[in-house]
Amino acid sequence: MGKATVIPFGPQHPVLPEPLHLDLVVEDEKVIDCIPQIGFVHRGLEKLVETRDYNQFIYVAERICGICAMGHSLGYAETVESLMGIEVPKRAEYLRVIWHELSRIHSHMLWLGLAADAFGFESMFMHCWRLRERVLDIFEKTTGGRVILSVVKVGGVVRDIDETTMREIINVLEGIREDYTAIMKTLLTDTSIKNRTVGVGYVSHEQALDLSMVGPFARASAVNYDVRMFGRGAYGELADFQPILDSDGDCYARVKVRCLEILQSIDIIEELASKIPAGDIDVKVKGAPVEGSQASNVLEQPRGECYYYARGNGTKYLERMRMRTPTSQNLAGMTAALKGCDLADVNMIVLTIDPCISCTER
Repeated sequence: MGKATVIPFGPQHPVLPEPLHLDLVVEDEKVIDCIPQIGFVHRGLEKLVETRDYNQFIYVAERICGICAMGHSLGYAETVESLMGIEVPKRAEYLRVIWHELSRIHSHMLWLGLAADAFGFESMFMHCWRLRERVLDIFEKTTGGRVILSVVKVGGVVRDIDETTMREIINVLEGIREDYTAIMKTLLTDTSIKNRTVGVGYVSHEQALDLSMVGPFARASAVNYDVRMFGRGAYGELADFQPILDSDGDCYARVKVRCLEILQSIDIIEELASKIPAGDIDVKVKGAPVEGSQASNVLEQPRGECYYYARGNGTKYLERMRMRTPTSQNLAGMTAALKGCDLADVNMIVLTIDPCISCTER
């Protein structure tokens, strides 16, 4: 038996897209323990509710993370609307979900490109990001922004999508589907990728439940939980939504779940686009949250369930705004996946979990 050594992993690392910092306890090239170090990029964003009113704070919320920007603005808006008893027009609900699912495609494509690059598939990285650019082009055409969209507001949305543009979006998505399916088949059938991911970073179904894991990380361990199942907003108008599940619980299962979720998001957008109702896209919001009022909300971000909590104090400034991000929930699962792995596999395990540190540390 060798002597245990603590090796710092991150916060700066060539493979990591974000500043994740782990202290790895290593013995004979095996990771026997993992201690996450949180706070490297903390910005104190939740404190800004004291100086930004509930309409202004939505711009802060969507800047929590560039990848999850649409989701954070949507989750925040839904929470404040619940706090103030605001009913959003149906068309606005459909538009919100369409943009949110486009954001999920953009996030998963970005992740897939980074994962392919880590595998050594530089050409696949380029192809994935080439397809992601088409999604960003849709964002730019429909909202004016490519990453920070600023299209959601308390009471609805600030832009509409006309019928012609909606048809164009569907045509672009069908083109993405065709190209992406070929990429996905190559990725999931490649022997070298299977050798590096099958059986690596295993988390059992029982562990996933005990550790309260969420998102694709949990669904790859057969946890049948996805906030979209609750049918909030336009998700309730879907004919039959079923989460993508896998029971293997390893890195390969996590890759597979995310790959299939991209196709599922395209299906959701196409279904909602085919039956989006006419009407207003916002309602006028007046007044302020009642003193002592409280509201909470959950939203399925690309990485899993994100929880939002707000409390009013009778003024236009919220008393409290709290977010619990999916990576916060998944840190315990990540340490479980890393325990017992080879030191050389740490990069791959972390990438397949896809932690978002800017969301977590805010």
